Amino acid sequence: MARIARKPEPPAARASPRRAAPPAPAKRPRRAWRWLRWLVLLAVWGGVALAGLLLFLTWDLPRTDLALTTTRRAGVTLEATDGRIIATSGDVVGDIVRLRDLPPHLPAAVIAIEDRRFRDHLGIDPIGIARAAYVNLTTGRVAQGGSTLTQQLAKNLFLTPERSFRRKAQEAVMALWLEWKFSKDELLEIYLNRVYLGAGAYGVDAAARLYFGVPAARLNLWQSAILAGLPKAPSRLNPRSAPEAAAGRAAEVLAAMADVGVITPRQATQAAEAIRIPPRPSRDSGWFADWVMDDLGSRFPGNADLVLRTTLDLRMQAVVEARLEALLAGPGQRARVGQGAVVAMEAATGNIRAMAGGRDYRSTQFNRATQARRQPGSAFKPFVFLTALEAGATPQDPVADGPLTLGGWSPGNGSWRPRGEITLEEALAHSVNTSAVRVLQRAGGARAAIETARRFGLPGPFQRDATIALGTGEVTLLDLTAAYAPFANGGLLPDPRGLAAARADGRAVPVAPPASRRVTTPEAAQAMRRMLDAVVARGTGRAAQPPGARAVAGKTGTTQDFRDAWFIGIAPVAGAGLVIGIWLGNDDGSPMVDVAGGTLPARLFRDILEGLAQSEPVPSASGGGTAGG
Repeated sequence: MARIARKPEPPAARASPRRAAPPAPAKRPRRAWRWLRWLVLLAVWGGVALAGLLLFLTWDLPRTDLALTTTRRAGVTLEATDGRIIATSGDVVGDIVRLRDLPPHLPAAVIAIEDRRFRDHLGIDPIGIARAAYVNLTTGRVAQGGSTLTQQLAKNLFLTPERSFRRKAQEAVMALWLEWKFSKDELLEIYLNRVYLGAGAYGVDAAARLYFGVPAARLNLWQSAILAGLPKAPSRLNPRSAPEAAAGRAAEVLAAMADVGVITPRQATQAAEAIRIPPRPSRDSGWFADWVMDDLGSRFPGNADLVLRTTLDLRMQAVVEARLEALLAGPGQRARVGQGAVVAMEAATGNIRAMAGGRDYRSTQFNRATQARRQPGSAFKPFVFLTALEAGATPQDPVADGPLTLGGWSPGNGSWRPRGEITLEEALAHSVNTSAVRVLQRAGGARAAIETARRFGLPGPFQRDATIALGTGEVTLLDLTAAYAPFANGGLLPDPRGLAAARADGRAVPVAPPASRRVTTPEAAQAMRRMLDAVVARGTGRAAQPPGARAVAGKTGTTQDFRDAWFIGIAPVAGAGLVIGIWLGNDDGSPMVDVAGGTLPARLFRDILEGLAQSEPVPSASGGGTAGG
């Protein structure tokens, strides 16, 4: 039988005499270790990067312990005689307030308009940021901000107003730290005591006193709404300078309070309708404030907060400003009078009761009452005539009034018709130039008159010739007004005075009392007062006489080409002898149209007296004071 040959098996199909190879190892553990290693590296380098970022953000941050007790500029608050604030300087801070002492609607108003989720977030509010971003995108303008109250506090306490990403990041870091360090009530108290609310006022108490004359604890609902609305734009929404804008913002705050439910819609409407922002105490008392604060550093050395009670009478200041503006806007405009200045001073004390250094303080802060030196014209003649009286002359002595020539100079007499001889009293009353020059010669010449003027506080410069009799020297309105005071008080020259009392850091500090020195005898002062009475009664100052039997005296002054016009008058006002000095002219020295001292300046003096009489009865000359005589 034939053998069948078998096909040999391939080598791979044969059974191996050796053990089978183990299965290939799994790759997952190796990959897991690789990811873990990258995660560790990422965490390490991420931590390094985060540390670097934090270092970048915080390396120049101020020390928090110092920032929370931050130093600031010393504040100066000026008060009028009735206690109303007329000006502030530096950083004015009121009393420290606690939430428990404040009306509940004040912090509620701040939270409603500035940060509704204040009690819920941790210093940064992602929801608020998202909402603000949405509103800004849909309106196409920056209508809302996403900063929380804590972020605003961080910015105000620690950071600069710089607008940059780094500053915003620093703000967020400090906000988180504040939230960790303080409770919500503590943060709100710090905010209310440190927030800037315009006009130099920091904190709600300072702002309440400045704008409304009350402490923060006595704020009503609409007043709280006005203060809560100020942080958005303290200058633009300032109720003193922009009352309509402040009232509009307050209405927004009240609506926000109603929206969150802290007041009802009806309460919001009633409060908005009740808004009555008090007018500024005085539109332009800034000239007086500048004058008072000019040398405070030497009078009150140190860094204390000052509260200064001044001599300014707001009622009188308002009358002076209103009557000056009315005259300049009416007859003054037609006569090309661009500026004016007024000073009202108590003759006995030197207390400045009103001061207008120009037409509009906001347009120019140059004080024409204290800084401008102008020729006084015939308003200087009383010192020439007084020199003669002190040398032995009397008001009834005769003096020639005819033409006169001295070394080629011939003073004119205007429309005066010579009578041959007149009395010294008539010569002053009618401001006869040739007679004034003769009186100067009789009194000892220019040198004697200059000595008298300087004794009365007029330093000059003065011409050392006969022209001085016509007022060719230079004076300021304040100095000239003070120089007339001895004619009203019996011969004493008072120092012009603006401060009556002072407190430094809440403690009373001494203020120089009224000071004066005798510059002439009572008899000579009484004689000069009699001559000045004649100026108003029957001379060049007749336009200054108000209706009624009131003892008014004064002197007119006019310079060449009507460049300066003056009237310095004396009258009893509210029981005190008052000296009111008036100057009208133009800053560039351009001529006015026929404006002499006996026209518009004398008329303004009368207008001021009438304005004061309308708001308060004016006593008669025998009713007291030092203006009689």
